[in-house]
Amino acid sequence: MINIFSKKRKKFENEIDVDPITRKNLEKIIKTRERKTALEFDKGYHLIEEYPRSVSILGSARFHEDNMYYKKAYSLAHRIVTELKYAIVTGGGPGIMEAANKGAFEANGVSLGFTIQLPKEQTNNKYLTDSATFEYFFSRKTLLFFTAEAYIYFPGGFGTFDEFAELITLIQTKKIVEAPVILVGKEFWQPFVDLIRQKMFVENNTIDEDDLNIFQIIDSENEIMEIIKKAPHREVNAE
Repeated sequence: MINIFSKKRKKFENEIDVDPITRKNLEKIIKTRERKTALEFDKGYHLIEEYPRSVSILGSARFHEDNMYYKKAYSLAHRIVTELKYAIVTGGGPGIMEAANKGAFEANGVSLGFTIQLPKEQTNNKYLTDSATFEYFFSRKTLLFFTAEAYIYFPGGFGTFDEFAELITLIQTKKIVEAPVILVGKEFWQPFVDLIRQKMFVENNTIDEDDLNIFQIIDSENEIMEIIKKAPHREVNAE
């Protein structure tokens, strides 16, 4: 009998040089990651302390200046800075992130980027007034979600959905203080929200009906601004 798995394994080993994981190697990897994680959290928290009022804006890295959502993100960020003087926080990359940072920057406001090291797509946009770079998604997301007065999601891909799912889970489980979670783009988000309602709540009862109130779809810029204005301020208390 031919063992096709062993053949595939040999081919894989020939293509990629993979050292066996020894206890010594594992300890070294763990210590290295612990140090990197600690440094990432430290620089992220220090950055947040400098700007206690903020709104996090998230969405696709693939939209360009002629995209309607790019234009909406720019306009909204510009208004948040102009009218409320809040900092704008993004992932610091292109697309929606660039649009929001550009809006904040051109309103002479604080434009922050929590950037991530990726093999493609992620390049820091030129509209950041301050930034911190992360290697790990989990530490970056922790800082993106830490103290914002509101979270605004524009259409996006896997990364945007990952960030949205984690945020609403943290709010649902009361691991972070509740804050407005706004989805911009009804045409994009409504089918997804309908799926959540039907499959999770109605058919399978895997969430409560109240969980559907954690977030809301809003396209009106004026309405979004009113929600942010009324959102409680969330202080970072040093102890």
